[in-house]
Amino acid sequence: MNLTEYPDRDLMFMALADRITSDLKGHIARHGSATLAVPGGTTPGPIFDVLAAARLDWANVTVLPTDERWVPETSDRSNARLIRERLLTGSAAAARFVPLYMPGDAPEDRLDEIAAAVSDALPITVLVLGMGDDMHTASLFPGAEGLAQALAADAPPAAAMRPGGQPEPRVTLTAPALKTALSTHVLITGPDKRAALDRARKLNDPAQAPICAVLRDAAVHWAE
Repeated sequence: MNLTEYPDRDLMFMALADRITSDLKGHIARHGSATLAVPGGTTPGPIFDVLAAARLDWANVTVLPTDERWVPETSDRSNARLIRERLLTGSAAAARFVPLYMPGDAPEDRLDEIAAAVSDALPITVLVLGMGDDMHTASLFPGAEGLAQALAADAPPAAAMRPGGQPEPRVTLTAPALKTALSTHVLITGPDKRAALDRARKLNDPAQAPICAVLRDAAVHWAE
């Protein structure tokens, strides 16, 4: 793990956005296309704003969420909605978007289709992840039903999860899908998440701290 500490969040957001843009440009130049996987939530919003304005061949970029609540894009809890509103604007609207939600009563009803779509987008060129105070990442939550299967080396690229205390089921990229990333960045802010990062490093156990599934090869970016 490579940890970078920044004096303030604005500098961190700008630096990480520049790094992502450079990585995507380089991969497109060498291979013709690239895949960017990003989280939802409010923290990455400023990075999305910078990326949306970047000079990039967006028509050759595939964007997918790292996880999604089982809600339509009309919901204010939808990660896809945030990504469309903050990232896929202007020239970035030309990117191909792979949603993790499809209309259905439960994730399992559409999971095979979602997994197939995700598989077509792999490997991930640049992966951006957040981390919760409980050391979860994407929708890989400690103690969640199905966590062991989603962490397994032979897991399909997407899995349904039902984290305790959450109001709806979720779909998440699994550990094998996340590990296809050529470049992984974990974005955290504040003292609580820094303490959670330290706990995760000591535990070194994805079953207790799912962030550990990707932490060894990740660049971690932190600001107060």
